[in-house]
Amino acid sequence: MNSATLSFTEPLVALEGIQVQRNGNTLLADVSLRVLPRQIVTLVGPNGAGKTTLVRVLLGLIAPDRGTVQRRSGLRVGYVPQRFTPPPSLPMDVDGFLRLAGPSTERQRQQTLADNGAGDLLRRPLRALSGGEMQRVLLARALLRQPDLLVLDEPAQGLDVQGQQEFYALIARLRDTTGCGVLLISHDLHLVMAATDEVVCLERHVCCVGRPEDIGEHPEYQRLFGRDLAGLAVYRHRHDHHHDLHGNIVADATDEGDTP
Repeated sequence: MNSATLSFTEPLVALEGIQVQRNGNTLLADVSLRVLPRQIVTLVGPNGAGKTTLVRVLLGLIAPDRGTVQRRSGLRVGYVPQRFTPPPSLPMDVDGFLRLAGPSTERQRQQTLADNGAGDLLRRPLRALSGGEMQRVLLARALLRQPDLLVLDEPAQGLDVQGQQEFYALIARLRDTTGCGVLLISHDLHLVMAATDEVVCLERHVCCVGRPEDIGEHPEYQRLFGRDLAGLAVYRHRHDHHHDLHGNIVADATDEGDTP
């Protein structure tokens, strides 16, 4: 994009009125979602809410029965799956796995791992990685595609609380340094909200949408996740703008710093 304003206002991907039915069951009903450049959108909802189905529609893996999917021309997407367990007999190290992402140099692969806090893993066998190490390798593989949009399905699953905090902070830094948009699926609500611009609550339909500071007070959010989560403090990065409920940039009148 030639204009910073245009790059913010044109969605990377926009889903409108998505409906998916399988075997007589409605998996998604009239769901709309969009992600802008430099925006982190977190999709939350209980098990069976249709989160993974919606991501599969976004990625083009399944076609909706109704609705439209619009992607920016030439959109590059990096995807981090919920889990990946290499076969024990697979004779592949991390470098070989990263080469599967497409053309890259060893220096690029090494640097991408280092940027993710995993610079010492390049020659490590895949089967020898811990859960947290594998997640960072999967993220590096997605980033080697130089994505405009990064899609992460429960990326911190299996990590302890400290590991989750570090992983979500890493995602926020990557957004800031690369300018990509991010769509997160997560159930770690109080942790992931620290790095989120917009929260979308899904239960086969969109129950509510809003900023992390506001969404906890929404009756549908409280119905899905309980009132106790509404009072949790949310750390916010310092910004000179925020996104309204439609994804538009709104300048802040004052900036009083981060909220601990």
